[in-house]
Amino acid sequence: MKLSQYLLVLIVLSPIFSTIRAQEVSLTAEQALQQENIETQFDVVIKKSGRYQEYKVVKRVWLDKLKKNTVDSLKTLESKLNSSNQKITEQLSSISNLEASLAKTNEDLSAVTEEKDNMTFLGMSFTKGSYKTMMWTIVGGLIALLAFFVFKFKNSNSVTVQAKKALAETEAEFEDHRRRALEREQKVMRKLQDEINKQRKTGAK
Repeated sequence: MKLSQYLLVLIVLSPIFSTIRAQEVSLTAEQALQQENIETQFDVVIKKSGRYQEYKVVKRVWLDKLKKNTVDSLKTLESKLNSSNQKITEQLSSISNLEASLAKTNEDLSAVTEEKDNMTFLGMSFTKGSYKTMMWTIVGGLIALLAFFVFKFKNSNSVTVQAKKALAETEAEFEDHRRRALEREQKVMRKLQDEINKQRKTGAK
């Protein structure tokens, strides 16, 4: 008789203890979902989720918050990607202008080399050698600028590739976690329903 009373008390108090513990875990998980990065958020949610046999029971509110945080991170990455693409477009335009300017300078230089040794430029007289030196200096400066913008373009392109890769990895990771979480939730619900059905059959007997 006493054993039955103890069991009854344990059954009655068990939901209360579970509720208190769930509130503590929820608070910890909520703090993590507010402060940590995406990878850590997934780890905390998995760690703090309830356990049923070999399954994890994840709260829907945690999944919703995790989804929101992941979407926000994706939007941030997309914004950075758009910004990088805009910079690349601007740099491509600058490179195109520099290439056109360089081509025009080379044409002018070719025409000048065919003229006499003495020539006038901006109202000043130059020898052919001095003129060539000046023009090649300008060409060298333009080539240096072109090389600089090409370097900046490659650098920005590398950042864009990395951002796209990070975005794709984050999307794949989120989708994988969402799928596994839904599968686990469905399995747990089926197990719970089976247990409920068993209990009802046992009670009916």
